[in-house]
Amino acid sequence: MIPVRAYEGRRVAVFGLARTGIAAARALQAGGAVVSAWDDSEETRAAAAAQGVPIDDLNRRDWGDVAALVLSPGVPLTHPEPHRVVKLAQAVGAPVIGDTELFAQALAETSGARVVGVTGTNGKSTTTALIGHVLRHAGLDVRVGGNIGEAVLNLDPPRPGAVYVIELSSYQLDLTKTLRCDAAVWLNITPDHIDRHGDVAGYVKAKRRIFANQRPGDAAIIGADDRASAKVLTELRGQGGRKVVPVSAAKAVPGGVYALGGVLHDTTDGQHREALTLADAPGLPGRHNAQNAAAAWAAARHLGVQPAVIAEAMRAFPGLAHRQERVGQWGKVAFVNDSKATNADAAAQALGCYDAVHWIAGGQMKSGGVKSLKDHFPRIRRAYLIGQDAAKIGRQLRGKVETVMSGTLEEAAARAARDALDGDDAAPVVLLSPACASFDQFRSFEHRGDVFRQLVDDLIPASAKGDRP
Repeated sequence: MIPVRAYEGRRVAVFGLARTGIAAARALQAGGAVVSAWDDSEETRAAAAAQGVPIDDLNRRDWGDVAALVLSPGVPLTHPEPHRVVKLAQAVGAPVIGDTELFAQALAETSGARVVGVTGTNGKSTTTALIGHVLRHAGLDVRVGGNIGEAVLNLDPPRPGAVYVIELSSYQLDLTKTLRCDAAVWLNITPDHIDRHGDVAGYVKAKRRIFANQRPGDAAIIGADDRASAKVLTELRGQGGRKVVPVSAAKAVPGGVYALGGVLHDTTDGQHREALTLADAPGLPGRHNAQNAAAAWAAARHLGVQPAVIAEAMRAFPGLAHRQERVGQWGKVAFVNDSKATNADAAAQALGCYDAVHWIAGGQMKSGGVKSLKDHFPRIRRAYLIGQDAAKIGRQLRGKVETVMSGTLEEAAARAARDALDGDDAAPVVLLSPACASFDQFRSFEHRGDVFRQLVDDLIPASAKGDRP
């Protein structure tokens, strides 16, 4: 835990008592603050109280002595309108902040620790985990958290030489004022979370906070492959005051890191080197992971890690659970768990990586369904449809992809495995990449992926288990 001493002896309101809220309340208590914590869910309040968090109904108390409001990232700050507790804080002039801002305040009291922040619409988690993996491989004292894994305030306290690698969502950045990132990674931008930020401009504005407090010598590592990110890249170059490093999965970018022809190229020091053959890094399949690898490479180079060490680490990177996770091999058939793909854009990234796909899809369909995946339909041998909106997806695929109405994940996995084994393709893939939310049949996308992993383990004969990567 990282104690937060900035509010010692003062009252701080904490609203929202899930993972980050509980961590914030405990960190404030450890730093001597008087905490008044609340959540609208009685069950959540009880769970927080069991961990020693002081419960105090913020709807009923006098806010006159509240020094700050620590808001859960998921609670509306400005759109569609400020939450009622935000209005209460604003009425008494109390700043509204998040757990990442508390982390920044705690870090400001010490020296010697560095921060790598990672944001973007897609790829944040993989890039954050990959940077952490590379830095650990290099022997650094690394702590990884934020929007991935551990809440940032649950990480070990700062000390000289430590490196925090923090995934930062737009929600978290919206509540962050003073965080300084030694390396700030901006991967890409596509319209997202408009209900929270009002419009795309508000979303981009929140994301840009990742660069707000950088100093000369710090690095801004920015994807150059989409228009909005390219604009930010140009603007930051014009401002000066920091090192700006472009990264790309599609074109050469002088002074940056880019992927072309399946090879990662590094020109960050003004010289060109072929850094890594991406086919040698099986945990990073596909073009989207080429950008993630380029960004992670640039961040590690900025922190002084040698190219040979980075390449060695990337070759050994296992990938993340539920994100194109290889969970089994049965003869020629590979089984891939991409349960994190809860919309069509995410599923497209996985479908684009394989040539002969037995695709398990379905659940609670998002707006537009799977129509946008039409360019990938030729790769799909069959689609095995599950869940609440299987019939709707089937209608979108009619006449384009052969479909099997499986209903359950168990039935889909078994049928897909049989079809893949019996087919003529040399390297078929049974791919769970649902393009849908999971809550019709599962607790979460993680639960869905865990079930698939177990089903695959049960399907593969004991004699074939040695084929597993």
